[in-house]
Amino acid sequence: MHVLPKPPPEDDSLPTPGGPMKYRSPQEAARIYFLPNLFTAGNLFFGFVAIIRCIQARYVAPIDQIDSLYTEGVWCILLAAFCDALDGRLARLGGRESLFGKEFDSIADTVSFGVAPALMVFFLILGPPAYGDYTEFFRQIGWLIGFIYLLCVAVRLARFNVLTNPLVPGVNESSSTKDFMGLPSPAAAGFVASLVLVMLNLHFKNVAIQQWVEQWLPLLLLPLLLLVALAMVSNIPYPSFKYIDWQMQAKARPFILAIIALVVVYRLRVFSFAIFFLCYIFYGLGRYARRAWKKRYPSGTDESTPEPEEEDAF
Repeated sequence: MHVLPKPPPEDDSLPTPGGPMKYRSPQEAARIYFLPNLFTAGNLFFGFVAIIRCIQARYVAPIDQIDSLYTEGVWCILLAAFCDALDGRLARLGGRESLFGKEFDSIADTVSFGVAPALMVFFLILGPPAYGDYTEFFRQIGWLIGFIYLLCVAVRLARFNVLTNPLVPGVNESSSTKDFMGLPSPAAAGFVASLVLVMLNLHFKNVAIQQWVEQWLPLLLLPLLLLVALAMVSNIPYPSFKYIDWQMQAKARPFILAIIALVVVYRLRVFSFAIFFLCYIFYGLGRYARRAWKKRYPSGTDESTPEPEEEDAF
């Protein structure tokens, strides 16, 4: 009688066939790759400077310097978004992704795209000194809206880390889509920052129109900010641009839209950012609504090309 040898013990540090990628040691998962994490540090730096500028504009600066300080804070948030886009691209390009990089990136994003925009919401967008009959109401509610925004940013980043963690079974399949699940936090922060640019540069020669805008604008911004916050923690897919490179081919319509976008930037300048971020936010909402409508009423759709399954939005 032959005795079969015992199978070797399973080594959890090695990747299983068809399973998720696993690191061989904690040291491998905690590697700090210089160039990608340098841009992540830049993201954190610009977010920190944006926070400082908001505090200075609110409590320290003279009246004639308030607008310039808020404007510097806005550009710092946009620069942080630029660094955030580059760090992940460099890591993927060089095959230098690590769990340390993902966690570091999320912490930096919480500061740059969470705390800094939340302060702008509280200090300027919903907390200016003159909102007519609604001044006291917005002073009482502004901090709450800012916290809800910050909370949604933190939850969105924590969920993203779980869904893209290479140690979670099936993460390779779930992360292969080119869409984000929920509104990305840099886009939400960019929208808040662009609102600040609009408010600082929106001036009308007619005094009556200026007073009307100052009175009714916050009533529009309040639900809009809540919508942006909830969109971050929703299941609504938003297009990702992380796979765009110099070799990507485009159809005629996207190419023409890109040219039109450049013309809009040239003509509208500071107002163009708010337009682009608004279009991106409502594009995702509109696409989700269209797919949900076709799923619920499939009679008018072509059965040979079914739409992808959609989860509930929230």
